[in-house]
Amino acid sequence: MSALYATSIQSLPLLSKGKVRDVYALGDDKLLMITTDRLSAFDVVMGQPIPEKGVVLNQMANFWFDKLAAVVPNHLTGIDPTTVVTADEVSQVQGRAVVAKRLKPILVEAVVRGYLAGSAWKDYKETGTVCGIALPDGLENAQKLSEPIFTPAAKAEMGEHDENISFDKVIEMIGEKLANEIREVSIRLYKEASEFAATRGIIIADTKFEFGLDGTGQLVLMDEILTADSSRFWPAETYYVGANPPSYDKQFVRDWLETAMVDGKLWSKTAPAPTLPVEVIEQTAQKYREALTRLTQE
Repeated sequence: MSALYATSIQSLPLLSKGKVRDVYALGDDKLLMITTDRLSAFDVVMGQPIPEKGVVLNQMANFWFDKLAAVVPNHLTGIDPTTVVTADEVSQVQGRAVVAKRLKPILVEAVVRGYLAGSAWKDYKETGTVCGIALPDGLENAQKLSEPIFTPAAKAEMGEHDENISFDKVIEMIGEKLANEIREVSIRLYKEASEFAATRGIIIADTKFEFGLDGTGQLVLMDEILTADSSRFWPAETYYVGANPPSYDKQFVRDWLETAMVDGKLWSKTAPAPTLPVEVIEQTAQKYREALTRLTQE
């Protein structure tokens, strides 16, 4: 299967091109969402695709949507994406697309953290808190928290960094009732997914969810869920407190980018991105495939 960096569906109106997904309108109430092989890191889209990444992400998200369907409704319609495009466009959607309900998006990223890692670890070292949530003294990098915490972020424009915000800010943005519902549902999703992943030898250190409202005002889970793009997956067998284990997600690319040089200087984490070496592309693709296999095979 050849890599798909960008789609070119002519039979449907293009609504948006995100960092990873291209979205097309399907009537007034549905969307065709295609997961490309683009990869973004530090909110910058890399110039090279990761072969089969979109197919792996789509399969992983659909696996979790099915497994967690009892927790909250999701955006899937069950319509076969290959039936809504022309014959010459089927190759662009095969295995990597879904037909989803069209929802009113809630512009809050629902981040749940079960471990102290990434930006949360940096925040904790500097302030003793994560997104305004006070944590006990003496915690170490990659340490498991006594209970998962909800650390929301405000969605940014394309190319900008999402901004960590307090729960009070979420209430201000969307109201207390909806904010509480999103927090409760997100933590439940994380807990159930983490418990299952642990049976497959995977630690879900943190993840993010996105929600929308349907025509009746019901909360609906949308976009992607518990993929290697939206989560930090660690192999349990290499985990120890004090350092981030090698991960199944795009942390591998992030780690390379942290040391990448552009014009003799460290990359500034702004577009354009440095050219990824072939070995980084290949190893990243392998990480994604391995995570899917490990999660979904008995």
